[in-house]
Amino acid sequence: MRILITGGAGFIGSHLAERLIADGHSVTALDDLSTGRRDNLAAIAGNNRFRFVEGSILDAPLVEALAAEAETIFHLAAAVGVKLIMEQPSRSILTNVNGTETVLRAALRDRTPVFVASTSEVYGKASKFPFSEDDDLTIGATRNLRWSYACAKTLDEFLTLAHVREAGLPAVILRFFNTTGPRQTGRYGMVLPNFVQAALEGRPLLVHGTGEQSRCFGHVADAVEAMVRLMQRPEARGEVFNVGNDQEVTIRQLAEEVIRATGSRSEIRLVPYSDVYPEGFEDMARRLPDVSKLERAIGFRPRRPLAEIIADIVAEKRAAMAA
Repeated sequence: MRILITGGAGFIGSHLAERLIADGHSVTALDDLSTGRRDNLAAIAGNNRFRFVEGSILDAPLVEALAAEAETIFHLAAAVGVKLIMEQPSRSILTNVNGTETVLRAALRDRTPVFVASTSEVYGKASKFPFSEDDDLTIGATRNLRWSYACAKTLDEFLTLAHVREAGLPAVILRFFNTTGPRQTGRYGMVLPNFVQAALEGRPLLVHGTGEQSRCFGHVADAVEAMVRLMQRPEARGEVFNVGNDQEVTIRQLAEEVIRATGSRSEIRLVPYSDVYPEGFEDMARRLPDVSKLERAIGFRPRRPLAEIIADIVAEKRAAMAA
């Protein structure tokens, strides 16, 4: 099968590309390299069933040409990361909304099956746990620019489902919960790679706020497995799913786990949000997914333990430091 991945040089996109090539498919990865890296694709760069195209999802003629060649599209390209969103909110909004519109419009020509990546951010400040796909969404005030990303991805979902209803576009939406693992960069505020790098270098692990906020961390390999299986199930089309591990850990506990895993003597230092982010940031106390719908649909749910996820990141970063 011929498959197009937007954001194919990114963290999740590169892992997906490797998996699809291993499964025997032909893959084209489109990426503008604003947050993705060519190095992420090193393992498949020389494969005759892989092609990399440097370009933007905002380039409609390019996207249309690549979509016309594809039998399936995985749309992962987005402006992501809390730090990037807070520093460049307009870029985040325009890239995410206009980019998704461009991809969906290109997919409509042949009604090409399309996967659309969403995020747990859409749940906003919801206080009903765990988060289920049909729950109401609770977004903060517009003066808090952190919510611009959640609103943009919510609009992506509405736009996708509108195309499903109006034009019969075979589309699937997946909300990612703190997906992490090898190749994830800490440049845009991703907490686990930042913690591991700091611990290996003997620097303090900077925990924002009180550190009592909790998250659920899932391995990228589990997320890729879910993506591949969902696109193989026609009954999943037109549906929204959560993907993530449902084992909670506070950010302080995460820092402690990283220190133990690395044998580091680094200290944990609490840092006020105001010292890290510009005005307009707001955090959530918990983010816990209900993944039962995903498991019913594909017979799979992420289960890799946090210790394995941390070990994989530690191994990658140690290897990079030794190189």
